[in-house]
Amino acid sequence: MLLHGRHGIEVVGEAADGAEAIERAEALRPDMVLMDLSMPGMDGMTAVGELRRRMPGLGLLVLTMHDDDEYLFRAIQQGASGYILKNAPHEELLAAIETVAEGNAYLYPTATKRLMSEYIQQASQPPSGATVDAETDAVYDKLSEREKEILAWTARGYANKEIAEHLIISVKTVEAHKSNLMEKLGLKSRPELIKFAMKRGLLDYD
Repeated sequence: MLLHGRHGIEVVGEAADGAEAIERAEALRPDMVLMDLSMPGMDGMTAVGELRRRMPGLGLLVLTMHDDDEYLFRAIQQGASGYILKNAPHEELLAAIETVAEGNAYLYPTATKRLMSEYIQQASQPPSGATVDAETDAVYDKLSEREKEILAWTARGYANKEIAEHLIISVKTVEAHKSNLMEKLGLKSRPELIKFAMKRGLLDYD
């Protein structure tokens, strides 16, 4: 009811559980999916991971009652593009949907603070060994200057389109560079990319 008739938003399908959500998404090819976590049969967490594997460019916004770090981190690890609570104001939900549909990431404010605190804490821990650090430095140095630029912009939360506009290149070129740098660095998700960027000093925090 909230989304019906909303300018720029069209609800093309609904599903009762994770398995049906995957089936419907593959058939309908939507720009994004609004996914609950607690469902019968295949749960939303599993469905998010499977949809990310099958449809890498799909926006996946988790809408849940779970205000819990474990659920938040697991959802991000599975490939969720955003995470918002069911008790959020309607305008916040609409903003989250529009943000994810545009290719950006969305977390409700307190979740963002917790997530970044977790990464800052992990990044500040002493390195496990000089060999690992040396290998990480060596891999990073193999990136081209353009790949390093895109790594930094992506880690700061910019969408491919925004990066393309800033660097005056095509979106496809940004996507190609991003795919190459992720492969070179052995990264599989945006949270891993953010953590790596922080360890490399590519992000500034006041």
